[in-house]
Amino acid sequence: MPCSTHRPWYSTAPSSEGTLEMLEALQYEFMRNALMAGLLASVACGIVGVYVVVKKVVFISGGIAHASFGGIGLGYFLGINPIVGALFFALGSGLAIGGITRRTRLPADTAIGVLWAVGMALGVIFIALTPGYAPDLMGYLFGSILAVPFRDIVLMLVLVAAIIGFVVALYKEYLILSFDEEYGTVAGMPVEKLYLLLLAMIALTVVVLIQVVGMILVIALLTFPAAIARQFTHNMKTMMLLSTLLGFIFILGGLWLSYALKLPSGATIVLLAGATLAVSFGLSRLRLRYLESRKAA
Repeated sequence: MPCSTHRPWYSTAPSSEGTLEMLEALQYEFMRNALMAGLLASVACGIVGVYVVVKKVVFISGGIAHASFGGIGLGYFLGINPIVGALFFALGSGLAIGGITRRTRLPADTAIGVLWAVGMALGVIFIALTPGYAPDLMGYLFGSILAVPFRDIVLMLVLVAAIIGFVVALYKEYLILSFDEEYGTVAGMPVEKLYLLLLAMIALTVVVLIQVVGMILVIALLTFPAAIARQFTHNMKTMMLLSTLLGFIFILGGLWLSYALKLPSGATIVLLAGATLAVSFGLSRLRLRYLESRKAA
């Protein structure tokens, strides 16, 4: 409990007292759940985020994330876990976007915009039809990592295990799909099925990340760590490992900053990742200039 020796709530600088308070908070289940959720989320975004960045399907990921709001609303309406509803809507919207863009003449951005808007609208309608007030809605929109219950940790673990299983089993195929899809088609690979499975993995990752940074900010954590990792390596496995590590650092660092500064955790995690991305771009440019100067010399 706060006492007179603690710094005031309006203090803007993290202190050693804040760090000690957070370490002491690890005795509580909600904080341990938050760390477990952060670790699982970092693995999911570290692996799938690399494919999202390399394959350049960032906006498809955003469309899936926002369309999943329909499932959150359906969960409230049916009285079930909203994350379960989001899972089905995310998978459905991902497969729909893939099917529409592959089999019709409708441009990808149009399909994304349609499903994005329809999913959000359905979510609003379902919530409006639900009696009473949805108390946890802001947590699903903007993240509430400190309120993740253990049952959702179990669901996240299952989803992450499925993602890892798919990637391990089909690593070579997705390596080809990421860099040379035409070669995969000529080689007889089931390119369309692999692409739809990739969108399904993105959907699973979106559901995992909703608990950490919220539906609106999912696209940031899905892309920032992978974008930073790509500045320093082009090896896919190394990129995934570095992206996973960065994701966990951002989640852990953002969680500490939000705890110390009394800020929303999801937004703090994203801002920390965004600031690091900006610094990485600067370091990457300096590295390139150094290499060019050495070549010129």
